[in-house]
Amino acid sequence: MLNSCAPGVTVVNIDNGFGAGVFAARVVRGPGAVPGQHVRDEPRNTGSPVGWLDTASGVSGDMLLGALVDAGVPLPAMQEAVDAVSPAPVRLRTEVVRRGGLRALRVHVERDGLPAETPAAEDRTWADVRALLDAAPLAEPVRDRALSTFERLAAAEAAVHGTDPDQVHFHEVGALDAIADVVGVCAGLHALGLDELGCAPVAVGGGTVDTGHGRLPVPVPAVASLLTGVPTLGGPVDAELATPTGAALLVAAVGSWGAQPAMRVEAVGVGAGSRDYRDHPNVLRLLVGTAAATAAPAPVTQQPAQQTSQQPAQQPTGGPAPGARPLLLQTNVDDLDPRLWPGVLARLIEAGASDAWLTPILMKKGRPAHTLSVLVRPATRAVVEQVVFAETTTIGLRVQEVDKVALDRSELVVQVHGHPVRLKTATHEGQVVNVQPEYDDVLAVARETGLPAKTVLADAASAARDAERGADPPG
Repeated sequence: MLNSCAPGVTVVNIDNGFGAGVFAARVVRGPGAVPGQHVRDEPRNTGSPVGWLDTASGVSGDMLLGALVDAGVPLPAMQEAVDAVSPAPVRLRTEVVRRGGLRALRVHVERDGLPAETPAAEDRTWADVRALLDAAPLAEPVRDRALSTFERLAAAEAAVHGTDPDQVHFHEVGALDAIADVVGVCAGLHALGLDELGCAPVAVGGGTVDTGHGRLPVPVPAVASLLTGVPTLGGPVDAELATPTGAALLVAAVGSWGAQPAMRVEAVGVGAGSRDYRDHPNVLRLLVGTAAATAAPAPVTQQPAQQTSQQPAQQPTGGPAPGARPLLLQTNVDDLDPRLWPGVLARLIEAGASDAWLTPILMKKGRPAHTLSVLVRPATRAVVEQVVFAETTTIGLRVQEVDKVALDRSELVVQVHGHPVRLKTATHEGQVVNVQPEYDDVLAVARETGLPAKTVLADAASAARDAERGADPPG
């Protein structure tokens, strides 16, 4: 459906029986634009990228990974960087969890399906890790920040133990999980275009913790050394909240310490720690946006997402903050082998696009072609653009700011004939207006059971109605 109206155009894309989203596009052409030429439109907000960390529950490498992915960094971008450095295969896996009643994203670093903690016999020195980073095909900003992080970490450990940084063997530098944490975080910051961060005072926890060197007070000596000169505070729980890897990443990436600066927030990422404390959410928040000369003071809170499902939805919980404007990237392509388009669309979604679709068109001289349209958040624009240029034959993109109006959505998981089926639930003003099964799940159940897909579809809808009434779904 296409309804034109001045000064914008309202468009609805439908692929599942109800509108996945409605948005109005307002084209703002750059000065001197030539008709028919690919022109990058001027963004409304031209401020520089800004990132600010809320470390009221401390910091660790996996919390930073989770916050970055939740704020829009595509997990494959991190995985690619980690694969380039790690001496053994490791896998990054995301999981949506609750911490103190809040939803957050946890990133697991796994080797053969288990936590990637290296045995002592495989511990590496700072010199070993430096050689791995120097030899890896990384973007220079990623390599430089990773080297700086490991150098600070090695220097702190050496100072604590009275040894030379290049000679000391210790778990924090050599472990695969530490390598994945550092390289993944540095790649994520690079993907968001964040040259440096702002950060609140760092909560370090309290009490004692058992380590390879015995029971130590919190903060442990390496963390106390790394955070020298940094605003810190004890508590809010008796536990180790700031890890050496997390502290080293902070001091390598943070340029200013204090309250949130004046900024227009475009995305909020919430990363989860490994533990769940009853009275305090063990999360780290990353606010991403653009610098603003003035900004109306408003509290930033993270509310628990309303749950209507029997199982947590395994999706990132961050995304554009209210009022953020997504971008619509478009290009006309007439010379790409059409067999490649399904893979192109899949790669764009993997790279962090909110949606991607093709529209058949007829170009000048009667040539059939396609318009590629990609909806992205500003935080993921750079990564998605790289995929467009790498996977297609286009030499330019049109960029438009759009206003998107979307229904509130949640994910419900029900059992249908003994198999899980996800259902997407859309609500408007608190009322459920649409429930649609995930068709891939329907097909999977049909294949497993031998039932017709239409039967599974009807049974999934019945299970959804039972779940809304609070009854046990049919299995």
